Amino acid sequence: MTDTTRTDWTAWQQSWDRQQEWYMPDREERFRVMLDMVEAVVGPEPRVLDLACGTGSITDRLLQRFPKATSTGVDLDPALLAIAEGYFEGDERVTFVTADLKDPAWTRELPHDSYDAVLTATALHWLHSEPLTALYGQLAGLVRDGGVFMNADHMIDETTPRINAAERAQRHARMDAEKAAGVLDWADWWALAAKDPVLAGPTARRYEIYGEHADGDTPSPRWHADTLRAAGFAEARAVWASPSDTLLLAVK
Repeated sequence: MTDTTRTDWTAWQQSWDRQQEWYMPDREERFRVMLDMVEAVVGPEPRVLDLACGTGSITDRLLQRFPKATSTGVDLDPALLAIAEGYFEGDERVTFVTADLKDPAWTRELPHDSYDAVLTATALHWLHSEPLTALYGQLAGLVRDGGVFMNADHMIDETTPRINAAERAQRHARMDAEKAAGVLDWADWWALAAKDPVLAGPTARRYEIYGEHADGDTPSPRWHADTLRAAGFAEARAVWASPSDTLLLAVK
């Protein structure tokens, strides 16, 4: 059991947000559009599955905007889940589940058989296309009829290599300048977590599970939409995009 009395969980939550914003300066805009579409399709009191929830960034914004919403956060990372559980301690609207999305039986760990909305951001690019296709099939069984699935992530259109190269060069130049000014990157953030007396143990365990950060595939928005429709969703398309990221929405 994690000792929730010895660590400032709000500070860790905010630190995670700042680290992620270094990679995605328009991260809050993605969340805003995501929640706009939740409200538009399923209303302001949704039962949500926060998929690969990390520290619960989506759940945090969900409950701030929709106080009558409920959320199930699912992840395998013991350090990020420790932050999430500490940050949301005592909030009966939130439940966290430890599960591996590559385990065919992971849905058995969930407290509900269906959800109004399944939401995820900057997480499923860890998966290669084959396990992601299998996961989309499982999600089609979890989202109720008329419900939504949204994935905000890196989705690369390989038909535009010059645009992709130009965007990547500009983005990395901006990131390099900010890093030189002292911004924490992924490795720096995890080095701090490893030194925290409460997070050191969970951080060591997460490296036993994952090793260093390793990306899977980053297929195009069209691939995601086609795969979701093949999995059983009725409609799927992008509802927001930056030069490097897309928010893909599918309706059951």
